[in-house]
Formats: sequence, structure tokens, C-alpha cells
Amino acid sequence: MLKLYNSLSRKIEEFEPINPPFVHMYTCGPTVYDFAHIGNFRTYTTADFLVRVLKYNSYDVEYVMNLTDVGHLTGDNLGDADLGEDRMEKADKKEGKTAWDIAKFYADAFIRDFDLLNLERPKLFAKATDHIKEQIDLVRRLEKRGFAYQISDGVYFDTSKFKNYGKLSDMDQVKEGARVEINPEKRNPRDFALWKFSPSTGSGSAKRQMEWDSPWGVGFPGWHIECSAMGMKYLGESFDIHAGGVDLKQTHHPNEIAQAEAATGKQFVKYWVHSAFVQVQGERMSKSLGNNYKLYDLMKQDYDPLALRYLYMQTHYRQEMNFTFPALDAAASAYRKLLTEVAKWDRPEVGCAEYEGRFLEAINDDLNMPKALAVVWELVKSDNPTRCKAASLFRMDQVLGLNLQKGSAAIATEKQVVPEAVKELLAEREALRKIRKYSQADQVRKRIEELGYEIEDVEKGTRVRKR
Repeated sequence: MLKLYNSLSRKIEEFEPINPPFVHMYTCGPTVYDFAHIGNFRTYTTADFLVRVLKYNSYDVEYVMNLTDVGHLTGDNLGDADLGEDRMEKADKKEGKTAWDIAKFYADAFIRDFDLLNLERPKLFAKATDHIKEQIDLVRRLEKRGFAYQISDGVYFDTSKFKNYGKLSDMDQVKEGARVEINPEKRNPRDFALWKFSPSTGSGSAKRQMEWDSPWGVGFPGWHIECSAMGMKYLGESFDIHAGGVDLKQTHHPNEIAQAEAATGKQFVKYWVHSAFVQVQGERMSKSLGNNYKLYDLMKQDYDPLALRYLYMQTHYRQEMNFTFPALDAAASAYRKLLTEVAKWDRPEVGCAEYEGRFLEAINDDLNMPKALAVVWELVKSDNPTRCKAASLFRMDQVLGLNLQKGSAAIATEKQVVPEAVKELLAEREALRKIRKYSQADQVRKRIEELGYEIEDVEKGTRVRKR
């Protein structure tokens, strides 16, 4: 039985989908104004592990991830997502491109990195700008039900009318004006924008590139409305799992819940799964510190993206992870060692039930990937026949996502290019073994090793590979 920590109940629960064996899952994706960094990708890799674990448990998964390409304002960094500049509009000024070009470039870069980390693609990468109608329709539903009101800069959600607003977070501890200026027009400090009006061109403000007509005037959607609208469109008004980073637990996700449940009167999502932050060398990750590493930063130093995936597995997703290059080096070495070991094995046949059972128990224990990884290495080091170990390990890799079969085959091919001199020595050794001159055969073996190759006698003959 799969068990997950539900941020909504603040406890580990047995997973019971709304309509088994189907599972509908949504993950908050990136705002595509810059490259996603390794902290972001920890969140997306956690979501990937969850999708794979669900499938490993024979669930039929419908998976959607959004790409925010409008409406996410810079004030979010200061505690109020309704203030500041639109991140897309700001990026276009910095890079000298249109906001639309910025969105396409970074969305394409994100999906490229997504594939390099071997993350299973969702059914859809849903873009906010492709769903303006759905967002407007949802705001109109809220307006009709008395949850929305209009002020000078936009249409806002009235949080005082939604019972248990902020139940996912500890918002009662957040005090108005602690980090941002108070908007005196809002009815309540925590009210948030559903639709923002474009600045008037008469005021000297530059015209927005991303804006649309609406029943309330020309403008653009608030950041939070897209996920409620798109989640309900593709997964239903109530669905099973919503994943994302712990930074979204405080405001964005509570606002999603408020919008959706106020409009439908139904529970929006049953299980909320949040992954913890990544620190770098014990410090928070930020542009100002120059430590918000991107995947290409690591690849420029010849790190395999899957070594980073392996590193993510070594810390439980709900624990803060400390990224260091020595830790990445160790993960890269362990991953290479695993591939090299598997490259020696015979073709997979019957698996090792005991290890597969322990692996399933680990992954079903709130995605305990560190424990699952420990089971993997116990299997690798066991005395079971390699054909059995291979069968089990390749099944486990459906969750690990380390491309073990393909990667180990590449290493085996790479190390099977044997010089003629070594081949001649191998033939000589085999001839000596056939006539039981084992001492002389051992001398030939030493000569092969001196040439940089090692040999292993297996059930089906002799295997040779470069050291």
C-alpha cells in the first residue's frame, strides 16, 4: 500500500485515489523567464518519482504540468505576488526580445533539461497564455458566487468569504505589511488578484506585450488563477494529487484551493505533496550569491545529468538537501560504478523476489528513495546470479529512471573493443586451460592485465574488458 505525506492533513496517509485505478496529478511547473535551476529540478524530479511509483503500483496516471508564461509578478519575492513587474515583461527588457520569444526560448530550454534528467513527460505542458478563456471563465464564476470584487488595479478574491482560507499553510502567522506595502483598496490584506488591469498608456507606462480583453477591461490573469483553471480543465473539478515546491505551500497553493473550491463547492485536491528546498554549500540558493546552478553549468563540467538525478535520490524529498560538488562527484562515481557493474552481468531472466519486495516497500513509504537506493546496492552486492539481479534491477529502474539497461550496454560496448594482441593472449590462455596447464594460463592472464585489460570467467565463457 502506497503511503504519502499529505501537506493538507500534515500526516502520512494511505493513498486512496478518487476513482481507482485512475490517478489524476498536477505539478506546478516553472515561470519561463529564465533557466530552471537545480533547486527547481529537485521538485520536478520528486514529481517524476511519484509518477513512476504510481505506475509501478499499477495505477493509470493522467499527469499535467503548467508553464507560467504570464502574470507572475516580481513582488512574489517580497511576499506579495500582486505587486511589481511581470517577470516575462521584465525579462524582455533585459534580453532585448519580445515577451513571447522569452517564453518560447525558456520553455524549450526547460523541456530539453527535463528530458536530459530522464523525467517522464506529462500528458501536457499547459501554458497559461493558451488558457486565457478558461481563466476568465473561472473569475466570472467566482464573481457570480460573490467571491470577487473590483478595485482600481484589478479584480480580487475576497478571502474573508472563503471558510478556512489558508488551511494548507501557516498564513495566520503572516502579518500584513511585514515585508511589502499595504494596498489600501483591498478589503482584506490577504486578498489576491484574479485579473490585473494593464497600466494606462496615458500615464506614461509602456504598453504591455501580453494583455487581453476581458469583461472587466484590458489586462492579464493573476498568477494563481492559471493552475486552478487548467487543473480543473484537464483533471476534473476534484482530482487526486497536486505536487510542487515547499515555497508554493504558503500562498500560491492556498490561493489555488480558495479559487477552485469557492467556484465549485467541492474539494479541489485530495493529496498535496511538497518537496523541500535545496541549499548550496549550506547557503540558500540565489542569483545574488551566484550559486543557483543550472543543469548546463554542471554539464559544462562534464557531469552526466543522471548523476544529478542519482544525487537527488540520496536525500528524502521532504528533507532540505545540501548540494556540494564533492557530493555530486560521489554521486557521479557511484552511478558510473553501478553501470560498470551491470555491464558485466548476464542477460536478465528471473528476478530476486526478496529484493523487489523490499524495494517496493521503500518506495511506497512516502517515496523513500534513499532507502530504495540502499536496497539496490544490497542487490548488486548479493550472491544471486547476475541474470536474476539484472531482471530485478531493470524492473526497479522503472522508478529510478537511471537508464541502467541502456547505460550499462553502452559501457559494455565501449569496453569490448579488444586489441588483436589481447585476443591472441586470450586464445593462448584458453588453449592452456583446456589441457589443464592452469599455472601457465595464469601467467598469460597476468600479461593481459599488464596490457590494461581484465578478464572474468563466467558461465558462458570468458569476458574481457578494459580497466
